[in-house]
Amino acid sequence: MTSAIDIWGVQGIPEIAHGDDLAALVAAATPGLRDGDVVVVTSKVVSKAEGRVRRAAPGDDLERMRDDAITAETVRVVARRGPTRIVQTAHGFVMAAAGVDESNTPEGTVVLLPLDPDASARAIRAGLRERLGVTVAVVVTDTFGRPWRVGQTDVALGAAGLAVVDDHRGRTDAHGRPLLVTEIAIADEVAAAADLVKGKSTGVPVAVVRGLAHHTTREDGPGVRALVRPSELDMFSLGARDVVSSRRTVREFTGEPIGTEPVRRAIAAAVTAPAPYASTPWRFVLVESADARARLLDTLETHWADPPGETERAESVDVLCRAPVLVVPCVDRSALRHAGDPAEVEMATLSAGAAVENLLVALAVEQLGSAWIASTLYCRDATRTALDLPAHWDPMGTVAIGRPAKPVDPRDRDPAPYLETR
Repeated sequence: MTSAIDIWGVQGIPEIAHGDDLAALVAAATPGLRDGDVVVVTSKVVSKAEGRVRRAAPGDDLERMRDDAITAETVRVVARRGPTRIVQTAHGFVMAAAGVDESNTPEGTVVLLPLDPDASARAIRAGLRERLGVTVAVVVTDTFGRPWRVGQTDVALGAAGLAVVDDHRGRTDAHGRPLLVTEIAIADEVAAAADLVKGKSTGVPVAVVRGLAHHTTREDGPGVRALVRPSELDMFSLGARDVVSSRRTVREFTGEPIGTEPVRRAIAAAVTAPAPYASTPWRFVLVESADARARLLDTLETHWADPPGETERAESVDVLCRAPVLVVPCVDRSALRHAGDPAEVEMATLSAGAAVENLLVALAVEQLGSAWIASTLYCRDATRTALDLPAHWDPMGTVAIGRPAKPVDPRDRDPAPYLETR
């Protein structure tokens, strides 16, 4: 338990250039370091020392150079609003502009994040041990914005010799209740506290935190990599840029029961689709009961007229049989002003397609896989009978839904082959 800590900025660190020995400079500026201290270093000086600076050539546009640098440092665009990009870097960090920064650096240059901030922290730690004979922890930091909160704060990008997470799961609170989810991000708390004495415009890129020896370790440890949440555990891993491209046709499912609540949420998204004349021409049949499912699958086996080929039909029926949940989208012709007008029927069909696309994308957000299979299009009368549907409901295939049996990679296609301009 920490009863008190001391934090101070380290004075006397000069302007850093490529090749400078940061450990030597910190050791010279703060020779009184003790075992168990935490040395907190702004990533910008680490990047400068490691040569992670991009310079614009004479006559180059600096803004274009910065934009190109952000693109080069990006592995995934999570969201975009105007010129601002929230991206994921190769480190796994999700942040604005990939950490590319043009503040506190000479005109015509931008500073990139260190290639491996954990390795940088380990190197500084080893250098301080060699020069001063002390075992300290080192944290490399940068400034992040935060979802749902105004303002920025420093967080840890790299760490060595620090238990970056204090896992309380399995312990009990003061009232004896079990703690199930509490994990304290010690490295981020240290980074934020140290930033109070470093600052962005004071020329103090290094701070020392004393009083946290119980969180320091003799070994370097896993570093900040342990703080990057795996995407499969991240409820917000899909950014605005990812949502549509994450929808892929999935034909293999785990068979794990998924319940119908996530499907119902996806249908709620489906029925926001555009439709002609403010109509609502789509209906979704959630095939919940075992009897209804059996009747539908038996109908498809018996009455599905051959589409392109018998083999393709058989494979598609197998997909539907393996899926834990089936949904049959329909066009309701009674919702149209003039159900006998072919143009209105066509508009309703297009609207149903938009609604199904909404459904498929919303299912992907729920981390469910789906396959929209023509199926009931080829035997509408038999499907209506099997599912006891009104005569004016036209089934538009069947959507198979379940947990994907293997990871699904988003698809990004070059639009050029599909785009014409006039």
